[in-house]
Amino acid sequence: MELEITKHTAFIQVKGVLNKFNVHQFKREFSNVFEKQDAVVINIEKLTSIDRYGVNALAQLHNESLIKSKKLSIIGMGCDDLYEHFKSEETAA
Repeated sequence: MELEITKHTAFIQVKGVLNKFNVHQFKREFSNVFEKQDAVVINIEKLTSIDRYGVNALAQLHNESLIKSKKLSIIGMGCDDLYEHFKSEETAA
């Protein structure tokens, strides 16, 4: 399944697979998002798979929101890969 990003102003639905082959599309869609919005909500409920490149892209977006004092919310359970990544980070800390 391809990556599909649907925008509704500050609410963004991410669907499909986010990996090293399409992370450039994700980054392009979110470039300068905090120049236009003070708060962004990303729904990852329909994200079926994500690799470390996708996780890093989400982390970079999170860091950008912190630097620019903007609000970023990531909602939805998403895929198990993402959950396991953050769970492993939590236990390592």
